[in-house]
Amino acid sequence: MEPVIRVNNLVQKIGRKILFKGISFEVLPGECLGIFGTRGAGKTSLAHILAGVDRFTSGQVELLGWNIRKTEKFKRELGLVTQECSMFRDMTVIENLDFIAALKKAPRANVREMIERYQLQEYLSKPVAVLEIGVLQRLSLACALLNRPKVLIVDEIVNDIDLYSRSLILKELKQFLAEGGTCVSTFSNFEICDYVNKVAWLEGGEMSLYELEAALAEWERQKKFYTEQSGCCHA
Repeated sequence: MEPVIRVNNLVQKIGRKILFKGISFEVLPGECLGIFGTRGAGKTSLAHILAGVDRFTSGQVELLGWNIRKTEKFKRELGLVTQECSMFRDMTVIENLDFIAALKKAPRANVREMIERYQLQEYLSKPVAVLEIGVLQRLSLACALLNRPKVLIVDEIVNDIDLYSRSLILKELKQFLAEGGTCVSTFSNFEICDYVNKVAWLEGGEMSLYELEAALAEWERQKKFYTEQSGCCHA
């Protein structure tokens, strides 16, 4: 089975800081790779590199067989949800859906389907600027999937949102994977990452790959270690 995403010896320098020291990994069809790390580890930077938003210092990145440094054709098969709002804030929900569908050359039927799937009916006439974060993330994911992409990249999509929106988004992510889609998702809370197949743990410019259960065990080990180091367990 050919990888959908292949990264080889990726180096990223920002000023004098080396963010990635030559990381390599692959993501297969139907897999979701969870990118985990503490603040500043490079989760968002890696997501932006994979999506072709940010340039990188050296190495090779391929999506669907395309070298992303040589072509942007891969973007036709890509959906992206960023932490920063990428919607047009002064436009309404339906205006955003219609405009992005036109940009992606997606049929009108896809807009109607996304409105129903993400329960956006009551928000259609509201400006994006007034939406609560959970509804905004539902809209962002709906827009990312309008063109039925093969690859989905999401950055902290279910962090600090209401339980209803979280449940709906997680259900849709699992459905996307079940239908053969491939996902890369940054996250910072292991309690809500059960849609992830494996974890890429970023630390100190390097990456360690874990199966989800092993990553959970390592997370618990580190929590216990740092709790003991801080003296929280002392009476």
